[in-house]
Amino acid sequence: MAIINRTPDSFYDKGSTFTLDRSVAAALHAAEDGADWVDIGGVPFGRGPAVSRDEELQRIIPVIEAIASRSAVVISVDTINAEVARQSIAAGASVINDTSGLRDPDMASVVAATDAHLVLTHSKGTPRGEQLPHYDDVVAEIIEYLHERIARATAAGMPLERLIIDPGHDLNKNTFHTLELTRRLEEIVAIGLPTLVAVSNKDFVGETLDREQGQRLEGSLAAAVICIMKGARIVRMHNIPESVAAVRMTEAILGFRPPAYARHNLE
Repeated sequence: MAIINRTPDSFYDKGSTFTLDRSVAAALHAAEDGADWVDIGGVPFGRGPAVSRDEELQRIIPVIEAIASRSAVVISVDTINAEVARQSIAAGASVINDTSGLRDPDMASVVAATDAHLVLTHSKGTPRGEQLPHYDDVVAEIIEYLHERIARATAAGMPLERLIIDPGHDLNKNTFHTLELTRRLEEIVAIGLPTLVAVSNKDFVGETLDREQGQRLEGSLAAAVICIMKGARIVRMHNIPESVAAVRMTEAILGFRPPAYARHNLE
């Protein structure tokens, strides 16, 4: 899943894909480079000024429409607003990536009324805000939270087969929490739904390796590979050619796909 930010204040790209033409070009390039999905976001999760619903719609709907008219890549939308989700699906999105874990009480029913999939993410704090997180057992609490959100979504009519879970790396978690949830990811995968992980260029990588933004590629790839080995099946990443190569190699080792070709000691 390639990350496409149509925001002026993304923690990673600092607004480099904020303009419409650049965000559309970035999504199409990502698909050409091997991304299966593109995840379009108009509001960063991290702290910053509020973005109105209308502004969020103005940022992402034209991107969705432009991509859908030019590519068959799966389009996901990173939003916590049910009305934004509704209009995004109508414009061509087939996945809603809700990083707030159903903070909007209408989100599940809105997505349930369509054919789209819904990502349920563990996050305890307020988007665009900050808090000092505390957990007695971070993995156990993530699992309990996700079970509750799954029950809430299915009660609203969302079919179980259209749900995806995300443990929320770094979302209201410090580096120790995120390292532990990665180390124990198979316990979260055991919930039984497809697991998405968003590990790319995050602070836990930077703090672990003492790397500033722009220097976290190797750590991000290592984290993604470990998550796949532990059962994650969707990885949300920035550096697409490098990420695709790492994922394809991991898939081949796990027996999920054959090599592109095989000649060594065979000819």
